[in-house]
This record gives sequence, structure tokens and C-alpha cells, in this order.
Amino acid sequence: MTEAAYTPRDWQTQPAYLTPEYKSTVLRSPSKPLIPLPQSLSEITGPVFGHETLNPLDNDLTKNGAKNGGEPLGERIIVTGRVLDENERPQPNTLIEIWQCNAAGRYMHAADQHDAPLDPNFFGGGRCVTDENGVYKFTTVKPAAYPWGNHANAWRPAHIHFSLFGPSFVTRLVTQSYFPGDPLLELDPIYNATPDGARELLIKKFSLDATEEGFALGYEFDFVLRGLKATLMES
Repeated sequence: MTEAAYTPRDWQTQPAYLTPEYKSTVLRSPSKPLIPLPQSLSEITGPVFGHETLNPLDNDLTKNGAKNGGEPLGERIIVTGRVLDENERPQPNTLIEIWQCNAAGRYMHAADQHDAPLDPNFFGGGRCVTDENGVYKFTTVKPAAYPWGNHANAWRPAHIHFSLFGPSFVTRLVTQSYFPGDPLLELDPIYNATPDGARELLIKKFSLDATEEGFALGYEFDFVLRGLKATLMES
């Protein structure tokens, strides 16, 4: 059986390092041409994360931060999907981490001073490993929009951050996904920093199949690691 041809990442569909409307990129983007570093054994012999580092509730954000049997406030949701390569082959044993704000729009982080309540039963982070079919699943609460000071009256659309680890710590990809129908998307410089036609890949899809009756609405969000349909990743 002949292997399908390798398709490199299409950088024209990826976010630019410098997008002035997204003010942080002015300070963070490279001012000189990038220097490619050849791969070495360090890429596959560095730290590796796997099943042995996981706890049973790590993928359930409605329980992993709860105290004394409490529950976080907000709308429960399920987020699931697959991790695929450019030829739609599933990628098992991929460590996925997520982090997000709570249902009031605040992160449990000292740097977040947004005038919104913290939820004592919501930690805001979780992780899981994809199964043999490349499938992952998280149970959480729907995050809210929050102000972020990029420009006058700036509000970030509701979103969840994702981090995917490959065979070692240095093979890491980071992205974020949004919710369908959010009116803030067309106003958000981060979302709009991605090329038109590709940014829709960052929006989760509502899924009745992933919805659990009487418990939580379901959303699907797949990751494609390379190729023409590669998921947009943060530079």
C-alpha cells in the first residue's frame, strides 16, 4: 500500500505574526527574519506526557475544581472531536489540554482583574489523551465574553484554548476555538487576524449526537495537524 503524499502546512492560511489591529503582536512579532533550526534527537527524546500523568476527572471541568460536592455555575457543554493528520488518519495518544474563563468571563488567575465573580467550583483547566480513533472529549461550562483592553469597548468572544502535544514536549501546537453565531466574532482582532476563508475552521459545530439528553449541549471541533485544511494555530 502506497503512503499518501506528505502535504506541508499552508502558511498562507495561518495567522500573520504581525497584525497591528491585535496590539500584542506589535511587541511580540519577530522584527528580523526567522532562522530555521534543523531537527535533532532532542525533538523525540525530550519529556513525554501520557496516560500515567492523567487523573480520572481531568477531562471534566465541572468536577475537577469542585469543592465539597459543589458544582460550577453556568451552562454545561460537551466538547469533543478528533485529532487527524493531513490525510484524515486519526492520531491516538495525543495529549490535549484546555483552559478557559468561567461562565462570568473571568479566569482563575492573579493577572485577571476583570470585575466579574470567580467561581469557587471551577478551576478552568483540563486535559485528556485521544483514544485509538483520535477522539477526545471534555465536559465543561460555556465560557462568557470578557473585556480585554485592546481597543475601545473591546470584548473577546466566548472561546476555549487548546494545546496539543505530539511525541515530545517541543512538538506542541496551540489554538483556540469559538462558538457558532457569536456576534462578537466579526469585531474580534484575534479571530480576524486569520485569513478569510480559513478562520471558519476555528468555530465549533453544534452536535446533537454529542449532546447528552437532559445534561449538556454538545459541540464538535476537529484538529487537522497539517495540509490544506490544517487547523489554524497561534504563532
